[in-house]
Amino acid sequence: MEGGSAVVSSRVWTVPNVLSFFRLALVPVFLWLIVAGEDGLALLVLVVSSITDFLDGWLARRLHQVSRLGQLLDPAADRLYIFAALIGLCWREVIPWWLFLVIIARDVMLAVLGVILANHGFGPLPVHHLGKVATFCLFVALPLLMLGEAFAPIAPFSLPLGWAFALWGAFLYWWAGVVYIRETARVIRLPADDRGAPSDTLDRKEVDGA
Repeated sequence: MEGGSAVVSSRVWTVPNVLSFFRLALVPVFLWLIVAGEDGLALLVLVVSSITDFLDGWLARRLHQVSRLGQLLDPAADRLYIFAALIGLCWREVIPWWLFLVIIARDVMLAVLGVILANHGFGPLPVHHLGKVATFCLFVALPLLMLGEAFAPIAPFSLPLGWAFALWGAFLYWWAGVVYIRETARVIRLPADDRGAPSDTLDRKEVDGA
């Protein structure tokens, strides 16, 4: 994940961005493997994706190739992997569709808030720590559920733990959403001279969305 105090460029074809494109290209493969019930291979793809996720951020800082596109691709890939895992596991009835709808509805709500903020002259909201924790919970939950499906001997341990993380993740996802709603309502009432960026009352994170 790219970030830090490095200068952000508008370059497209950088080594980190190529890794991000590769990571995005694996999303449909990941989804197909889950739908096909090949959870072991799907987890292998997820491991490869995680390695490229680490490498693109490390190389961006090491090679001074932090780019705006990279900052957008990274959180987009994170969300796509979450959505792919949710869709695939829902399709196989491992998890209920309502969980997918709860998570999707929150991201739709954030998109609406983004439009409202743009119409009032603001950029995107800074990321709150609750959103980061929620995303982490979902990233832990979905592989645990897949592990339980792929390896029956560990299912009695993996599945309950996966569900615990999934439910906490969904709860925190919406808790963060309520914080974003309140912050949006607050900042759009600011005088015009104070506009341009949302308040620092939310924790800033230069790269990832949550």
